[in-house]
Amino acid sequence: MQEPKIVESPERKLIAMRRRMSLSNHKVRELWQGFRPRVGEIADRLGSDFFSIQHYPEDFKMADFRPTTEFDKLAAVEVSSYDKIPEDMESYELAGGKYAVFIHHGPASAFAKTFQYIYNVWIPNSEYELDKRDQFEILGPNYRPDDPDAEEEVWIPIR
Repeated sequence: MQEPKIVESPERKLIAMRRRMSLSNHKVRELWQGFRPRVGEIADRLGSDFFSIQHYPEDFKMADFRPTTEFDKLAAVEVSSYDKIPEDMESYELAGGKYAVFIHHGPASAFAKTFQYIYNVWIPNSEYELDKRDQFEILGPNYRPDDPDAEEEVWIPIR
């Protein structure tokens, strides 16, 4: 796997749908099937990318992560304002700051290998520590999770 780009990101305004889940009770497909068809209802959208966000509790420690660990998963798009939020959606502020940006190549089903490299190899051997902000992925407008040639940016908060 290639080295990440280190990026300073501004805070971003998002409109999102949220679902509580764990790796053992994974409901990502249902979340996106409910969100993508309704993106046209979102006003003031910036760009055509999608954001897939993992939001962990404030007291969460990555060392305690298990397949049953619950977290909030958000499907989102970036917007310039929160003037009109569709029903069953919410505004969400994605914190700015320093991120290590990795590229995951391949289907979503192979993401565990990328995740293991980031958390078990890269972070422990880097000069950075994991920061307490959301990890997220940026998916292009034509992203398909089953595509063997799919690419997604994996944004890991660091300090």
